[in-house]
Amino acid sequence: MSKSSSSSSGATTLGLLGVLFVGLKLTGFINWSWWWVTAPFWGGLAVVGVILIAVGILFCFTRVFSK
Repeated sequence: MSKSSSSSSGATTLGLLGVLFVGLKLTGFINWSWWWVTAPFWGGLAVVGVILIAVGILFCFTRVFSK
């Protein structure tokens, strides 16, 4: 039996989209704010952060109202 391992070392879709947006911004094809241009790089972390905060708030409320 042979062992095979698969690993992914390619670029992600959001990473490629971010590079595309930066290129379009630098060449003047889009006139977006830099916050929106760089959103593919940090947007996933922001979504996870919002979800964690919402879960924490719900957890606190359920503990307070269950007493």
